Amino acid sequence: MAFKDPELQVNFINFNQDCTSLAIGTRTGYKLFSLNSVDKLDLIYESPCRDVTIVERLFSSSLIALVSQSSPRRLRVCHFKKGTEICQYSYSNTILAVKLNRARLVVCLEEALYIHNIRDMKVLHTIRETPPNPRGLCALSINSDNCFLAYPGSTTSGEVQLFDAFNLQAKLMIPAHDSPLAAVSFNPSGSRLATASERGTVIRIFNVMDGTRLIEFRRGVKRCAHVYSLSFSHDSHFLALSSNTETIHIFRVEEGVLQPPEQAPPKQVAAAPTGQEEGWMGYLSKAVTASASYLPAQVTDTLNQFRAFSTVTVPSTGIPNIVSIANLSRQTRLLMASADGYFYVYNIPALGGECTMLKQHKLDTECTLQEPEQDVMPPKKPLSPPDSPAVIPITQEEHCSGTEDSPPPTVHIPEV
Repeated sequence: MAFKDPELQVNFINFNQDCTSLAIGTRTGYKLFSLNSVDKLDLIYESPCRDVTIVERLFSSSLIALVSQSSPRRLRVCHFKKGTEICQYSYSNTILAVKLNRARLVVCLEEALYIHNIRDMKVLHTIRETPPNPRGLCALSINSDNCFLAYPGSTTSGEVQLFDAFNLQAKLMIPAHDSPLAAVSFNPSGSRLATASERGTVIRIFNVMDGTRLIEFRRGVKRCAHVYSLSFSHDSHFLALSSNTETIHIFRVEEGVLQPPEQAPPKQVAAAPTGQEEGWMGYLSKAVTASASYLPAQVTDTLNQFRAFSTVTVPSTGIPNIVSIANLSRQTRLLMASADGYFYVYNIPALGGECTMLKQHKLDTECTLQEPEQDVMPPKKPLSPPDSPAVIPITQEEHCSGTEDSPPPTVHIPEV
């Protein structure tokens, strides 16, 4: 997740695919932290380089993808343990997001997506002329067997385009919301896709194979919110959502399975973990379920939306953050990393309700191992060996909205 506020210490923060490490990009470099303990946040690696805006790690490997503010169109793929650069690619516009799994690396520009083979970094396919996507919103399934890519299909509504990134073909379009998309996230198996719109009130989960809506949750009714992140737990039993409000919501997925009205049990009631909704709302929900076949569709849909199983009250409202649900110290925990440089660990109560904070860590955002100039200087003589990744023909008119003279995507592989 990238942050553009110059007053924040962190430019970028994200978990790796299996949530075993945390990566941050700052004004002075980037750092990788290990997530294997509640009490300690061990430093794996740090490297000083100016204004890192994207740093993505491939699972627990040594492969990382880097983008800096000084070269926003250049992607560097590095082996951080060896301290070597594998290759770099230059694009015709600013790189907004990079997504990885064990088969593919995807680079997101405002109006194009590039799909690379992770093994040799060849460009396999380019999705051209996508709807303007200035936030770089996209998601890549971490499961290579269900290697799907999701991105916005419209700037005026919440359409999601699904693309098979392994077989390199369009799959389907899902009309997820009436308002434009704000967040998309696959579950670990790549079989489900969670979405939220710019209104931030309703969260939906879809079947990736046929686009059917499976589950629907409601974050709120009256107040809209700007959604920061969506994240499934490793077992897909929970879904966490963070926003610019004071509350993080955790939904229990198994509670939210939708049933056709005619098949719904007559006494089905929305989950109420703390018992507050057993009054008139619970009675009304029972009545609506029993009479769903003749009530207006909007009323039925609203009362079939499930509420949060558990919540967290964030320490700093309005500070951008990213959340994940992971197994830490053999228990399922909610993890939150915020743009002000703090990392939090919360428990998730077995019966739901308010989570309690177990640990707060202050992230050291300064990188001082070596002089920054040594890490950011590009090679003096770019090389193009015969076995380098292929360069696909791309014109400036297709991919650059500005008038600046920008080169087509080019590749460099340094000698090892």
